[in-house]
Amino acid sequence: MEPINRIYHWATYTFDPLHHFWEKDSTQRTVAGLLIFVFLAALAVIEMKRQGWISGGAAALIPTNHFLAINLAFTLVLILEVVSLIFTLPCSISKAVGKQFEILALILLRSAFKTLADFPEPIAITGHEQELWVILCDGGGAIAIFALLGAYTLLRRNLDDTLSRGHTLFRFVAAKKLVALVMLGIFLGMGVKNGLLLLSGQHPFHFFKSFYTVLIFSDIMLVLIAQRFLPAFKAVFRNSGFALATLLIRLALTAPPYYNVGIGIASAVFACLLTLVYNTFYSVQGMRKRG
Repeated sequence: MEPINRIYHWATYTFDPLHHFWEKDSTQRTVAGLLIFVFLAALAVIEMKRQGWISGGAAALIPTNHFLAINLAFTLVLILEVVSLIFTLPCSISKAVGKQFEILALILLRSAFKTLADFPEPIAITGHEQELWVILCDGGGAIAIFALLGAYTLLRRNLDDTLSRGHTLFRFVAAKKLVALVMLGIFLGMGVKNGLLLLSGQHPFHFFKSFYTVLIFSDIMLVLIAQRFLPAFKAVFRNSGFALATLLIRLALTAPPYYNVGIGIASAVFACLLTLVYNTFYSVQGMRKRG
């Protein structure tokens, strides 16, 4: 067996059990139960800090605003979605893009809840009108992207299968599984490093923005892999266009309030238009209708 084929087989037989374990119902139920436990525990610990029952060095790491427990819960949900995104990478690029729009919608919702930490307890709007507008903008943007994701999902159903089943398809998917395994390792490594920084009292880096920056390079790698197996112009253009849509998503994550929503909606509109144009002019079904 050629060395490259050994790598493809190793990637496949390493990735598939991990993917199966993550997606099975028992794993998802356990993870959901842990989320509930962490949320309730965070609320309890914050209240203990407010009552003065926790002191010493540990108290400095614990906030006093109950709304931060909501932010923690949504952060954990976001981590789980990013893991699901990594496992989606070996699927079609269009499906992986859809998953990233799901994550963008969740990030905007998380940003809206995160802004609640700027409000006092009990909650009052007076003096916090600017934060209220940020919440409304992030929430409205999340709904807009959620709606555009529905349109995108309907459009991508008509995308052609560009490769028939066989050895070539196996090698193509295996190459993408290898990229996914590398991204999973980077994700875990960055998480461990950030955790160690936090425990040592140092300021942690922005995990999601950093990892999404790394994902830019993985997107380009997937485009290059796809070009090796699918050299036709229409496939190269479509996959490169989807990579540009994901780049816009990354820019939305680093943009200030209001701009982040505008860029995020623009990325979703771009993906929908790209898919619509491809289906109309370049897909087999589109050419049959025009013929």
